[in-house]
Amino acid sequence: MARAGRELQHESRCRPSRPVDAWRAAAATRGHCMGTPVARRRARRGGWGLPRSSSALAAVGLLCTALTACICWGQLPPLLPWASPAPQRPVGVLLWWEPFGGRGGHPKPPPDCSLRFNISGCRLLTDRAAYGEAQAVLFHHRDLVKGPPDWPPPWGAQERTDEALELRVFDDQEGAVMLAGEALETTGSRPPGQRWVWMNFESPSHTPGLRGLAKDLFNWTLSYRTDSDIFVPYGFLYPRSHPADQPPGLGPTLARKRGLVAWVVSHWNERQARVRYYHQLSRHLSVDVFGRVGPGQPVPAIGLLHTVARYKFYLAFENSQHVDYITEKLWRNAFLAGAVPVVLGPDRANYERFVPRGAFIHVDDFPSAASLAAYLLFLDRNVAVYRRYFHWRRSYAVHITSFWDEPWCRTCQAVQTSGDQSKSIHNLADWFQR
Repeated sequence: MARAGRELQHESRCRPSRPVDAWRAAAATRGHCMGTPVARRRARRGGWGLPRSSSALAAVGLLCTALTACICWGQLPPLLPWASPAPQRPVGVLLWWEPFGGRGGHPKPPPDCSLRFNISGCRLLTDRAAYGEAQAVLFHHRDLVKGPPDWPPPWGAQERTDEALELRVFDDQEGAVMLAGEALETTGSRPPGQRWVWMNFESPSHTPGLRGLAKDLFNWTLSYRTDSDIFVPYGFLYPRSHPADQPPGLGPTLARKRGLVAWVVSHWNERQARVRYYHQLSRHLSVDVFGRVGPGQPVPAIGLLHTVARYKFYLAFENSQHVDYITEKLWRNAFLAGAVPVVLGPDRANYERFVPRGAFIHVDDFPSAASLAAYLLFLDRNVAVYRRYFHWRRSYAVHITSFWDEPWCRTCQAVQTSGDQSKSIHNLADWFQR
């Protein structure tokens, strides 16, 4: 989607209370307020105290009901209304490599953009012989920096003139990309008006080779970042319009939930903030970890979503913390599965640009992992307060981005609506790593 999509992000005109705010307010009446010396002493000892009697718990529930009454669900605008209102001019988009498909493999058939995303006039290409016919060429960064340089030939040339460059394999990704950029500068230009689009869905922490890319090499960026030329998030909320929209409007059936906290993790690194936080949290409550790494057990045969659906909370912990880097861990693993996400990623304000503030729990809301654990245990015992984290489902459903069909079709749409104004990304690394 082009830049206009950024204007459609969640900008709530009020600040509805979160269940955690009510919990804190109730705690304040008993001397547990965050700013008091009592609270600071208890935070150092391991977190906030919880009401112990049934009457106190009932009082907390009533207070939560009162303080969360101003949920402004009707104020969320429709996110990313990607639809072509009328037939568009034909546009050819060449996918230079199939992402993660390996070079020399057999590409999958292109999607039907009109059928899948209501975007007409797209001619999606995989045959490099059609390079000169493409209005845009899509380059996936991870494939760009792996293996030998593999760029389009200079426009007008039938084959590469430097076979040694093509065959040489580099151990150093930065060196390989830099040499490829130098080759482009010396061997010619691209077809007139053709746009080269840099596509990447990894965070800056996991995007090697950026500094080796030549300046002004790409015309557009496509990523999860809202300031990309083509903004394609991992997912988004849209107004519910059909009973089949997922997840269902009603909250999940609590009788199915047999566990408290689940986490599915595919890459385990003790240096990552998410692993460090898991170790702190697991000292205070049980976290069931699934995956083939670390302390994880294999995901059961019923699959990831059905497994997570058995839990009340899901740790939607990102592998690194960067602006707008909110992945399927929130949209699919938590929201679609029907678990309340506990997020660790960009700050709360960044999340609130995309989802209602009462739809998730942020680790930054708590002074310590012990305090977060106390709050999760409180919610486990207070069903009415817990259910408030699903109120957003009455009005909104979840769209999960389809990789890699959707970015391909969005590129076509962007070309159709962009006009003929030229542009180039002067320093891609400075933009993406800031």
